Amino acid sequence: MIDKLNLQTAAKIAGTAPTKSMSASEVSDQFGAYLNDAIASLNNQQASVDKLNEQFVKGEISDVHQVMIASEKASLGLELTVQVRNKVIEAYQEIMRMQV
Repeated sequence: MIDKLNLQTAAKIAGTAPTKSMSASEVSDQFGAYLNDAIASLNNQQASVDKLNEQFVKGEISDVHQVMIASEKASLGLELTVQVRNKVIEAYQEIMRMQV
């Protein structure tokens, strides 16, 4: 079931406290910035894993555990991102099926 998204809920997600003067566009901008930061963080994790893999192949890193832990963190982050995307698409499709 899809919960209603109001200004307070969106502000909590974006990490800011809602104010009475906060408009829906401001909340959507903050939420958009939050999503952009999350995707940038995921990209940084992927780049870090690529760098660690490269160092491991060259023999600069002998600790396999460090490489595997970073790889699993990046993998879990990617899986979470895909699942969130799937839920957003599902919610959008359900909204589009609503009769007005």
